[in-house]
Amino acid sequence: MLPAGSNNFVFSTKTWIERTNAKGIIAKAGRYGGTYAHRDIAYHFGMWLSPKFQLLLVKEYQRLKAEEQRLIGWSAKHELSKINYRIHTDAIKQNLIPAEVTKAQASIIYANEADVLNVAMFGMTAKQWRDANPDLKGNIRDYASVNELICLSNMESLNAVFIEQGLPQSERLIKLNQIAIHQMSVLESGENDRKLLL
Repeated sequence: MLPAGSNNFVFSTKTWIERTNAKGIIAKAGRYGGTYAHRDIAYHFGMWLSPKFQLLLVKEYQRLKAEEQRLIGWSAKHELSKINYRIHTDAIKQNLIPAEVTKAQASIIYANEADVLNVAMFGMTAKQWRDANPDLKGNIRDYASVNELICLSNMESLNAVFIEQGLPQSERLIKLNQIAIHQMSVLESGENDRKLLL
């Protein structure tokens, strides 16, 4: 055995485990033997052994963290949209649904108002989207970008105010569409500005 610090220093795994009482690593001799380690130890050893492996591991970690942040952002915006949807449906219930309608009739009114937002934001109703995308599951909003969800959330709040003000649906649709176009242009240009800063 050569002294520590030398490039040729040799210290067997089994000897190291015995001398340090190491945990998380096992060395077995014999026919089905080998060295087994906890994955954190294995990653560290692999990074020490190969700079290429280290770079691959770091890049993959960065990719996963970026994807995680993207999903967290989308999920948060989706939840915000759901909250504003409740405000929107409450305005519909208080101002547009007469007292003497069945649940089926009320659901038609809710769907009709949801489609006002869909047309203002996406240019199509939920049914038109389903007909155009028969292989996709869910609804049009499940496939919206984060910026579209932000805009949609804002529009739900605004439409609730417009309903409470007694604006007719045709006027609300035009106003909401103009708002959607403006907000999306602001949000999309903001994405480009952010990329330039990085």
